[in-house]
Amino acid sequence: LWGGGCDTQTVLPKASPEDVRRHVLERLEIFAPDGGFVFQQVHNILAHVPPENIVAMFDAVREFHGEQ
Repeated sequence: LWGGGCDTQTVLPKASPEDVRRHVLERLEIFAPDGGFVFQQVHNILAHVPPENIVAMFDAVREFHGEQ
């Protein structure tokens, strides 16, 4: 079992939604292929994170799993 997925200190609060998407998809491509990977943010999501970046993070996970 391995968990992780999105850097909440630099990427989530400071990147564009598209950069968040790419960051999440890169991590999923590295860690998820053999199963046992639990996606989560690396730490708590802070108050100053743009809501659109939070949406982009979870949309990327759904995209990775082929969900709409």
